[in-house]
Amino acid sequence: QVQLVESGGGLVQPGGSLRLSCAASGIFSISAMGWYRQAPGKQRESVATIITSGDSRNYADSVKGRFTISRDNAQNTVYLQMNNLKPEDTAVYYCHWRSWVLGDYWGQGTQVTVSS
Repeated sequence: QVQLVESGGGLVQPGGSLRLSCAASGIFSISAMGWYRQAPGKQRESVATIITSGDSRNYADSVKGRFTISRDNAQNTVYLQMNNLKPEDTAVYYCHWRSWVLGDYWGQGTQVTVSS
């Protein structure tokens, strides 16, 4: 049984930082992992991804230079370090893991609110 547990969301002032974590268990043959977000009234969008083959990392244009995705293979955990946060970063953030054997899995979502 695959389980994803997210943590790290919260309320932060503009210019502040947060670090999201997503720990996975029961998953194997991982082909990709990453973070998506969904703001009220908007579609879910990709924020940052890691493609395990070649360890390539991709970012949405809106977060380049401010967000960094990383992973700990030993802990089966993916992180999203978010710096210089802006009000438009406010959303529910979801981690996503893809296994080429098992398919796609999503975390429960964590709220990030950027407001003064």
